[in-house]
Amino acid sequence: MRVLLVEDDAMLGRGLVDGLADDAYAVDWVQNADQAIAAIAAHDYALLLLDLGLPDMFGLDLLDYLRDERRMPPTIVLTAYDSVDVCVQGLDTGANDYIVKPFSTAELKARIRAAMRRTQPASDPVLRCGAVRLDPCTGRASVGDACTAVQLSKREYALFNALMRHPGAIMSREQLESQIYGWGEEVESNAIEYLIRRVRQKLGTEVIHNVRGLGWLVSDPS
Repeated sequence: MRVLLVEDDAMLGRGLVDGLADDAYAVDWVQNADQAIAAIAAHDYALLLLDLGLPDMFGLDLLDYLRDERRMPPTIVLTAYDSVDVCVQGLDTGANDYIVKPFSTAELKARIRAAMRRTQPASDPVLRCGAVRLDPCTGRASVGDACTAVQLSKREYALFNALMRHPGAIMSREQLESQIYGWGEEVESNAIEYLIRRVRQKLGTEVIHNVRGLGWLVSDPS
């Protein structure tokens, strides 16, 4: 899942990038509002982590702009302000949640999971493509009998999650890499093929179908 982090504190920003990468989030990190606007114009982010105290614009003003431009992804506000009024204003502006600094990476990850569940159109968070299921809450996937679900590694989950969010749609190598790896991460030439092979070993060779020259898609073996 690709995340945009907008945070001008270099130490906190680096710590969040490293901490979220441990759970296979692809994190792009910028340090001001202008860079955030450019990044959102260029990429499709699943989530925005937004510090309010940016050097060039108050974070809530940035949310106002993104909302007016219809480019606002699901958002968690990161704030040093513990004022209820500021936090409520953030929610009224369109943010899905807020977290007051200082906070632990574990708490932020829990809030990310909760925010993504709330943005699902259905109450059931499990992603489905026919008999194929992926549970974002546990990282477990199954084909047919859910009792036989297998645990995916963090990178395997990131790849399979990208495919399962677009069932039946072909995703190219570049699209998959953009959902799995953030800026500056080194991507080996066969990384996508390796992850697909690992998922197929766990779920069956027919779960991920290759369309030669175009990319891959999730298919229902049944």
